[in-house]
Amino acid sequence: MNDTSATGKRAATRGMILEQAYAMACSDGLEGLSIGTLAQAVEMSKSGVFAHFGSREDLQLAVLELGAHRFMAKVLLPSLKQPRGLPRLRAVVDHWCDWGYTYQRGCVLLSAASEYDGRDGALHDGVVRQQAGWRDELQKSIQLAVEEGHLRDDTEPAQLAFEIYALMLGLHHDAGLFGFAEARRRTDAAVERLFASYQP
Repeated sequence: MNDTSATGKRAATRGMILEQAYAMACSDGLEGLSIGTLAQAVEMSKSGVFAHFGSREDLQLAVLELGAHRFMAKVLLPSLKQPRGLPRLRAVVDHWCDWGYTYQRGCVLLSAASEYDGRDGALHDGVVRQQAGWRDELQKSIQLAVEEGHLRDDTEPAQLAFEIYALMLGLHHDAGLFGFAEARRRTDAAVERLFASYQP
């Protein structure tokens, strides 16, 4: 086997392990990831898994990065096809709600925020970077809506971003307890009232 084939096979194996780890983390959180359980799930030895991820923390960070990448691909990128301003911001919220439907049984990003908010270390720092990066993107969409005249000039992007984020947390919370349809209905109503309060 030449070097290119070996590299391709290694990347494919790593990707397969990461996919399984991501699925497990959706159900049990990043802290629920066990090298032993993961190795059994992918039918490999523990040493085989460690060959692709040097430590449990490296694996957890890779899962967090995968989750962040998928979130941006499903929520932000499709929204950029919409016109600047409120249409794009509405699309962001709509796709975010769709993400909530897809991962109503467990979102790696939200569970990680709860798991590591009071800790120190690489995972805490990774979660903070991911969440801060997304909050920045949300604020950019809000600022564009202000510049387009769709929201009041005195709109504070950081405040509105916080309020939208709080509604999304409520959606995830209620979806698990009372069903997604009811949670989405109430979230949509709250979002409309929120946007109306900021419009000129």
